[in-house]
Amino acid sequence: MGNNYCLIMAGGSGTRFWPRSRVKKPKQYLSLFGDQSLIQESVQRFANFIPEESIYIVSAKSQKEVLEEQTSNLPKENLIYEPVGKNTLPAIGLAALFIAKKDPEGILIVSPSDHLIQNDKLFKQTIESAVQIANEKDGIVTIGITPKFPATGYGYVQTAEEVKIGQAIKSYSVNKFVEKPNLEVATGYIKSGGFYWNSGIFVFKVSVFLESVQKYAPALYADLMRINEHISTCGYEEALDRIYNEVKSISIDYGILEKAKNVFLVQGDFVWNDLGSWEEVYKYNKKGENQNAKVGEVIFLDTRNSYVYAPDSLVAVVGLEDVIVVQEGDSILVCKRDRAEDIKQVVSEINKRKLNQYL
Repeated sequence: MGNNYCLIMAGGSGTRFWPRSRVKKPKQYLSLFGDQSLIQESVQRFANFIPEESIYIVSAKSQKEVLEEQTSNLPKENLIYEPVGKNTLPAIGLAALFIAKKDPEGILIVSPSDHLIQNDKLFKQTIESAVQIANEKDGIVTIGITPKFPATGYGYVQTAEEVKIGQAIKSYSVNKFVEKPNLEVATGYIKSGGFYWNSGIFVFKVSVFLESVQKYAPALYADLMRINEHISTCGYEEALDRIYNEVKSISIDYGILEKAKNVFLVQGDFVWNDLGSWEEVYKYNKKGENQNAKVGEVIFLDTRNSYVYAPDSLVAVVGLEDVIVVQEGDSILVCKRDRAEDIKQVVSEINKRKLNQYL
């Protein structure tokens, strides 16, 4: 693939993976399924068909050390840091400025850094189809995951007519983006068909994206142009800190995709999960006897359907079912699998008690 670039979004805090996920090393820097971290797996997935010098990452300044350590194969100038998190649209906009200086008509593939994706061959074919549509239609393309069940934790995309321009994977024009539904609404989506999970993966020409920002988010565009004047100058860091702090926090979905008319969807049938909790890690980990999964020296006695992460100590679990145990440094988490989403409340309580040493 020539003239194509990848932007990996890596600024998230990942509080639902406490105690492994911490302020200085959030979810995307954790190894959850093997030796590589999620961000390393993301880089490798794209490096199979995009040159490393064309792979960019946007992240938080506070993650600079761990990001450089884990992505030493990428040029340091491709690592772009936000002084403060402002959601996806400003982050993509900031990175787009750098890529536009190199190749304003280049096609940019934007991807989260912390999702599980399997079947790299089908993933590559899906991205290639999206690139073709972005190039020929001057469109903004999203990858929509074919829903397996009525999920209430994902946003949905409703499609309209099919688009046929010789691409390998089925593609459609987009009717609308919809927020996370309740179970009844999600069930209706699945029954009616034409609805897909919003994967957070987007493909577009850099020029088309910046034109869309100018049209639908003019205040942000003006701020980006002010920042653009200082790129590659000694005043860049100061200008970025000053201007970016004033930028409105807004997602690409709300800021552009829900308003634009040239939006398309390519059907994603590869294995995908946004890894929103420890429950998802359990589901995708290799299971042993009694459907238990573990990392470290673990004794399961009369225990079933449980996950234990404790690489540095011995853990014994006796007479329990459906539990998650995670030991990391000075902290231990024990919870029922069906309460894994509540871990963010634990983090809130830690903040409330000002126990910052555990974050």
